[in-house]
Amino acid sequence: MTIGVDGNEANLKNRVGVNQYAAELLCALEKLEEAQKHEWVVYLASPPLPHLPKERVGWTYKIVPGGLIQKTLTVWRTRPDVYFAPTHYLPLFPPVSTVMAVMDLGYLRFPDQFKKRDFFQLKYWTLISLLEAQKVLAISESTKSDIIKHYPWAKRKIVVTPLGYDKSQFKYPIPKKEIEKVAKKYGIEGKYVLYLGTLKPSKNIEGVVEAFHLLITHRPSLATKLVVAGKKGWLFNTIFKKVEELGLQNRVIFTDFFHEEDKAPLMAGALVFVSPSFWEGFGIPALESMAVGTPVVVSNVTSYPEVVGKAGILVDPYNVEGITEGINKVVSASSAAYDKMIRTGLDQAAKFSWEETARKTLDVLTNL
Repeated sequence: MTIGVDGNEANLKNRVGVNQYAAELLCALEKLEEAQKHEWVVYLASPPLPHLPKERVGWTYKIVPGGLIQKTLTVWRTRPDVYFAPTHYLPLFPPVSTVMAVMDLGYLRFPDQFKKRDFFQLKYWTLISLLEAQKVLAISESTKSDIIKHYPWAKRKIVVTPLGYDKSQFKYPIPKKEIEKVAKKYGIEGKYVLYLGTLKPSKNIEGVVEAFHLLITHRPSLATKLVVAGKKGWLFNTIFKKVEELGLQNRVIFTDFFHEEDKAPLMAGALVFVSPSFWEGFGIPALESMAVGTPVVVSNVTSYPEVVGKAGILVDPYNVEGITEGINKVVSASSAAYDKMIRTGLDQAAKFSWEETARKTLDVLTNL
């Protein structure tokens, strides 16, 4: 069986969100013993970067420069038995069976947080792809429910394939020397609360800043900083303005985009990971934080409850006082209570793996 895959989302140096999903999934699929029984053709607009699997017999890359039309024509010409797009976008009118993946439909709930061009592309190309696809992979039960809410006719197509994390990178404990090295690199001294992710409105980073301000106002003796780690996405200027308005310039550290190898030590060095997102398709950083032994405070909406289970502290993202209380529960916990949070988080993280994501994905592809 020949399986064609759109690998463009995976073929980026700096990967977040759907890029991380596509890259990790491709690497996990290539390693699966069951997957090696099939021929894989990965379509790319440019040569594969080093983090992608090496070419071998049964795993090849086909360079297809150009946009949608060129991609569509290539699929028509090569005709794999099944075509998989680990994104919202399929080629137009493909002549083969197709599978797509949906991260989330947050753009339908918060259209004002997207540029008009991006919003219309997401809305209408996703709709067309959902109509064309034989199967739709949802990365969480929350995303599945949202697809059914907006597109009830797609219900029978949907298969949930929860995501995973790199267990060779995110493990417990991370050596103290690595944590200290990364802290020094980003100018972090002492204890800190961590937000990690793209800077954009749906992540509710302003809520994190306000909650942190409330925390240190109520507890002035608390010598803790807030680290906001992640690249700038869009509509992020209000975050920096909020920090200035609250006079937190000396208590908040922005790392901007950081190297992937710094991620685990950065998480492991934090007292607590905080992500009160308004919308989250899955929330891999929370999973990674638990895996390195850092307690998490996350939203009680969308996918986070199914990711962190009973291991995390769930808060209302629209209630700043509630977010503050959640953070305070962790930073003020006794040693015994904090250790229990660590153990519970490690147990929860162990339930997820990219290998399992790849296996469920392969089952969908081969069953077509």
